[in-house]
Amino acid sequence: MFQIKKDFSFANEHECLVVGIFDKPAKLEGIIAGVDDEFAAQLNELIKHGDIAAKKKAISIIHTFGKIAAKRIVFVGLGKQKDFSFELLREAFGATFKAIESAKYQEAAVYLDSFTNEDVDSQDAAHALSEAFALTTYRFEGYKQKSNEPEKKIEIISVYCELADEEDIRASLSVGAAYGHGTNSARTLVNLPGNMLTATDMANYAKELAAKYDFEAEVLGKEEMQKLGMGALLAVNQGSSEPPKMIVLKYQGKEEWKDVIGLVGKGITFDTGGYSLKPKDGIVGMKMDMGGAAAVLGAMEVIGELKPEQNVVAVIASTDNMISGSAMKPDDVITSMSGKTIEVLNTDAEGRLVLADAVTYAKHHGADYLVDIATLTGGVIVALGTETTGALTNNEQLFEQVLEASLEAGERIWRLPLFEDDKERVRSSKIADLNNSPGREGHAIMGGAFVGEFAEDTPWVHLDIAGTATTKKESNLGPAGATGVMVRTLALLVERFETK
Repeated sequence: MFQIKKDFSFANEHECLVVGIFDKPAKLEGIIAGVDDEFAAQLNELIKHGDIAAKKKAISIIHTFGKIAAKRIVFVGLGKQKDFSFELLREAFGATFKAIESAKYQEAAVYLDSFTNEDVDSQDAAHALSEAFALTTYRFEGYKQKSNEPEKKIEIISVYCELADEEDIRASLSVGAAYGHGTNSARTLVNLPGNMLTATDMANYAKELAAKYDFEAEVLGKEEMQKLGMGALLAVNQGSSEPPKMIVLKYQGKEEWKDVIGLVGKGITFDTGGYSLKPKDGIVGMKMDMGGAAAVLGAMEVIGELKPEQNVVAVIASTDNMISGSAMKPDDVITSMSGKTIEVLNTDAEGRLVLADAVTYAKHHGADYLVDIATLTGGVIVALGTETTGALTNNEQLFEQVLEASLEAGERIWRLPLFEDDKERVRSSKIADLNNSPGREGHAIMGGAFVGEFAEDTPWVHLDIAGTATTKKESNLGPAGATGVMVRTLALLVERFETK
């Protein structure tokens, strides 16, 4: 796919040449000056008349008419030098590949040095390039009958890097591609319909990851869960004909199993709401209720590719939430693996129940730090909309590292408050230790606070992706549908993690 080249010449033939252009430079420099020379000093005229736009993420395609060997030049607007950033560049590359794919070009050359400045070096640019390419060109094929007409895709990208070491660029391209492909794997899992992705299917997928990357894997079935007392996950599964699975993947990047980062995902493969039944409009799309599990599996794929010097345990509690004569009912009291009893006031608040046992089991496997991720509440969408993930924490230092990772990943999060009276509302049952649904007020906070009761004193961050796991509109970095949100944040957290 990527071919790294050192020596650039305007005599090199390409279907299109991709060049970055900053807004209002003092003078034309580098390859831009070279293009201007080849165009008989007419480049400024094209810029002045708007045929080439340098504003952020603007894409301008001009034909070269034989003045250079490349058939077209794709100018990528980068805005002003002072506003340039890695995140902007990733978006700009996304817009670029979107335009190239739309034009059905199958080959492109990127002059990488034109996408750098003092704040973004060549390695950053290479990472942004390959990550954006993977994310932007992702498509979920679905189940429609296939056309016999061959689809034209970008097959070769030549990357010219005259001012950087080839091996450094190759490594950065590999890292960016790993982040992009891990995100796309999560997108595909979320896009799969519930009958195509059961808890058993998810467990098998995890085993395949383990085999590929030499992870230690464990999958618990119903009998093992019963022996361990995982009453919360088992209660959610009661109404289903599909067996539940508790999925564990371990990656050991240090000599000793210490400072272990626990990534815990909600894996509800379809959510009817149970007897607290969702309305007909709300139930459509509930195949996405395993978005947290998908994010964890996608992050583990990235970790498997990059092999950071960290220890990670991934734990996923998976089942569907169905209705039958044996299904969990409102007013039931169940006992979690931790021994804490729970009064079920809402069977549609099932995600926090399966996370309760998953968090406990992650601690059982030695997790010293916990990040749980789940499509947990509609309340977080009311509070933060569909572009921002909600967060809760019991530990400032861990949260700061998650926040830094999210900023670098371009996956924004916003911290919600968690006070003692919030915790007391979760503990307000008269007949059990906890209740799973204290009311509509502060719904997103209540969901996270419930999970926090099982994290206890272990440093913990909760990420609610109910609003961000899917999108109804395409963007520069992907189509409508599943987003794979938080894969890159979790992977970056692990890669950059520091014990403090």
